[in-house]
Amino acid sequence: MTSTTPDIAIPEEAQGNVVLTNVAQLLDPVYNWARRNSVWPMVFGLACCAIEMICTASSRYDLARFGMEVFRATPRQSDLMIVSGTVTKKMVPTIVRLYNQMPEPRYVLSMGACASGGGPFKEGYNVVDGIDKFVPVDVYVPGCPPTPQALINGLIALQEKIDQQSIATAPWYRKDDPTADVVPIPVLGPDLVDLRQLDIIKAEAAKAQAEMAAEEVETAEPAA
Repeated sequence: MTSTTPDIAIPEEAQGNVVLTNVAQLLDPVYNWARRNSVWPMVFGLACCAIEMICTASSRYDLARFGMEVFRATPRQSDLMIVSGTVTKKMVPTIVRLYNQMPEPRYVLSMGACASGGGPFKEGYNVVDGIDKFVPVDVYVPGCPPTPQALINGLIALQEKIDQQSIATAPWYRKDDPTADVVPIPVLGPDLVDLRQLDIIKAEAAKAQAEMAAEEVETAEPAA
């Protein structure tokens, strides 16, 4: 049986006027309610899914019900990046740069099959099979393209995720915030190079060069 007696002694004359509670339990609902109903998406579209996103922002679907109707034209005033459409290798450096310019807390919604996994263009030489390989994704909305109703469902899922966050454990309030680091912008050359995998690329290149050198030695020995 648990005791309801508080650990802190309260004078008898003040017991009717003092309430002891957990600060996080008191602030979290208010804090999350304010954030979930004031998410500002960024004006950012890539391909056909962007048309559905634009349609969702029309008066017919009324995103103002969720406090998400204020689309911002700058990442510095945005909370949410909706990656809507086919992500090409040429576009990835710009997407990562925009993500780095967004302030915390920031969220990413992957809209459509192309943004989530490459879609019908997955085997293409110029298409990235998933934006989550470069920036962290919070919500995936399937479809090709998703309907406005599907996007709204994804936005509601994001609100539910925000409701579960706490001021006490939110990473952007911690000194060792793992999300505060700037994501290295990929380098676009003959192919797209993720700088976070540079050590692996160098190791594989050295391995390939060693194998080629060994093959050259083997082919040269019989000739001698």
